[in-house]
Amino acid sequence: MTNSHTTPSLGKVSPTEITDVFAAVVEPPPSPKHGFLNRLYTGTGAIDVIGKRRMWYFITVVIVLISLGSMIFRGFNFGIDFEGGSRIQFPAGTATTGEVEEVYRSAIGTDPVSVQTVGTGGSATMLIRSKALDQTQVEALNNSLFGKFQPKDKNGNPSRAAISTSDVSETWGGQITKKALIALAVFLVLVAVYIAVRFEFHMAIAALAALAFDVTVTAGVYSIVGFEVTPATVIGILTILGFSLYDSVVVFDKVDENTHGILHLTRRTYGEQANLAINQTLMRSINTALIGILPIVGLMVIAVWMLGVGTLKDLALVQLVGLLVGTYSSIFFATPLLVSIKERWGPVAAHTKRVLAKRANAAGARAGVAAERRATMAAGRDFDESPRRQRPAGAAPRPGARPSGKRPKRRN
Repeated sequence: MTNSHTTPSLGKVSPTEITDVFAAVVEPPPSPKHGFLNRLYTGTGAIDVIGKRRMWYFITVVIVLISLGSMIFRGFNFGIDFEGGSRIQFPAGTATTGEVEEVYRSAIGTDPVSVQTVGTGGSATMLIRSKALDQTQVEALNNSLFGKFQPKDKNGNPSRAAISTSDVSETWGGQITKKALIALAVFLVLVAVYIAVRFEFHMAIAALAALAFDVTVTAGVYSIVGFEVTPATVIGILTILGFSLYDSVVVFDKVDENTHGILHLTRRTYGEQANLAINQTLMRSINTALIGILPIVGLMVIAVWMLGVGTLKDLALVQLVGLLVGTYSSIFFATPLLVSIKERWGPVAAHTKRVLAKRANAAGARAGVAAERRATMAAGRDFDESPRRQRPAGAAPRPGARPSGKRPKRRN
């Protein structure tokens, strides 16, 4: 019984056909190219943050200098809780902020610090903040306000008692600031101890630098746009530090996971693994920031626009600014700073030099092979690109191989 399918011998097959067959088998199919958004979503290295960290350092320094310059030359718009002053409050009724400013200007001779409507509907209240007024000025202002707007008491009757006046001392704002600074110092110490124990000391340094950046830039934004600094602003700054720390710890945890045992390998550097960690946590940071922004926007719309609560406005603004700044610092400042510290001293610096030297040697070897190939083909000879392997000791030579080693001398 014979087989209908016969295999031709190699002697009847041309070398060209053999080359084509091996080329078809050995060459892998081309891999699909993924776009930027796909690599960003999958965390496979869409952004080279560590490789371009000098650019991010420059941007960070520029932002810090602008913030410090505004704080030094422009200063802050401190509220009466810090500078002292008077607060006048009465039922709004049909009064508008423009009309109240005109009445204040005609009674006192100067402009008020601020006039705003707190609340909506029948419970709306007109709040005037001004410099410290003496008793004569207070009486003149109350008479003008009552004569113009006729504010009503709880029983619905026009009454001068519906206008309330209170004085605020600047020492109260100073006490709030002092307590806030003490709380900030304690918070930073606890943060440094936790990160140093949980991860390492260098990560604690990078995290504290990111927190200092967040506070400086948030304060600078308040100085630039002229937001009023109130006790709610100080409380808001303390709250954003928690978010910034959370985002930095998430990235550091991934960096610690990717670089575990890296000193025993020579394929990638510490910086490359840290950059991979940034990309793997980038979408998480963005999603967390977006989710955090939504309630803040809701707070600003409902509490400020609908209810007119000024204190909530200050808290919402500082949280919005701090959330954006904290997301930037954890990705583009804290982790690059960590890599710069690690690659300057210690075993990571030696490991990075060793990996780069190995790559340089490999690149030189490839360049030598390419040069040999060009020279061989220029001479009209075929170049054997298969890797040369040494014959194991004790193994028989392959057929047709030339003898190696010393030859015995010929005797005449």
